[in-house]
Amino acid sequence: MKLQFNKTYFSGFILLFTIEFLIAIYLKDGFIRHTFGDFLVVILLYCFIKSFININPLSAGILVLIIAFTIEFLQLFQLLKFLNLEHNYIAKLVLGSTFQIGDLVAYILGIITVLLVEKSNQRTP
Repeated sequence: MKLQFNKTYFSGFILLFTIEFLIAIYLKDGFIRHTFGDFLVVILLYCFIKSFININPLSAGILVLIIAFTIEFLQLFQLLKFLNLEHNYIAKLVLGSTFQIGDLVAYILGIITVLLVEKSNQRTP
């Protein structure tokens, strides 16, 4: 693991952040907001980590899943209510407010997608 800026991953992060921002602003419910957004957020976090740290894809994927699962399980224990932030829009947007098993599945599928893309890119000369 080595600190090293990677503009390709950073560009992916910026693109995904923009998409997530637009989803948050314009879509208030539905599949894209609640499921596809969770699928994309782990890819966004993966790209962010890989933008600054030269780490192998599997390690980065596991790290991202640990972060995503931790945040999701903190929702189960109502972290926002404990911190008195349940009415804070930004806190709810970033940390979420309700635990859902489907979110965990979306996170796993997002990381599987990233790892498959990484593997296919390694084969390409």
